[in-house]
Amino acid sequence: MLEKIQSVAAQVGSIVVGKQPQIRLALACMLARGHLLIEDLPGVGKTTLAHALSISLGLQFKRVQFTNDLLPGDIVGVQVLDREHSTFRFMPGPVFSQVLLADEINRASPKTQSALLEAMEERQVSIEGSAHRLPDPFFVIATQNPQDQVGTFALPESQLDRFLMCVELGYPDPKSERALLEGQDRRPLLEGLKPRMNPAELLEAQGLVRTIRTSPALLDYVQNLLTQSRRSPLLAEGLSPRAGLALLQAARAWAMLDGRNHVLPDDVQAVLPAVGGHRLKPAKGGGASYRGRTELVAELVKAVAVP
Repeated sequence: MLEKIQSVAAQVGSIVVGKQPQIRLALACMLARGHLLIEDLPGVGKTTLAHALSISLGLQFKRVQFTNDLLPGDIVGVQVLDREHSTFRFMPGPVFSQVLLADEINRASPKTQSALLEAMEERQVSIEGSAHRLPDPFFVIATQNPQDQVGTFALPESQLDRFLMCVELGYPDPKSERALLEGQDRRPLLEGLKPRMNPAELLEAQGLVRTIRTSPALLDYVQNLLTQSRRSPLLAEGLSPRAGLALLQAARAWAMLDGRNHVLPDDVQAVLPAVGGHRLKPAKGGGASYRGRTELVAELVKAVAVP
């Protein structure tokens, strides 16, 4: 199974060049049954990464371009009148897929963004009092532009907390960018990709992640990180219990990618920036006028002793 996962990573890396750490984080996120937020400037490969992951994992894929006039029904579906039988029937929206790419999610209004809350947490949608289950596996991969760009709406904390990880791609290094300039256009390369896994194998891998062992000392370490995040004068608010569970599950997936059956503190530290960064906010007067996500996570790690 590990060889197949590594094959997926290698294939995605052939499309999104020079971003192996982000690709590994994205795979760990999906192995942990989490949703992924990719945040960065336009044109750095966010959508390409989502496409390549979906194809390589053999998952059914639908894309929704989020705009300020998008409605909740455009995502989850609507009830339509069947005139022949004089009844209403449900027309499923694009959320009924194994991977929903919510492209530029923060360009939609908060009302439309909230249409994904139930889907991401309960893996179902409720229409007119009836619950409709989503496929299994089900992932939301969302891309987000920087909030200072024109026409964006900040994602609320409740929405951010439902994304297990948030990763940033950044500009490619000179060598990788030269390879992009000298190579083919990414779109034809995407069309030529073949699945390296199938949904059943992904579900099996997700089951294996849940069997990765965590010692009492490791659980103490995770709990101490959560407690410190809630007590730190640098932070406006701490990590939620959902964030703690996400951190633990992501660390299990990271350990599995290393071929181990137990979690180390190094695994927790490796995934903490992606799991905790988008959930942490600097406190006003917390010792600095501005603290970036990386710095906040580094301060948190530094304040908690490793067992």
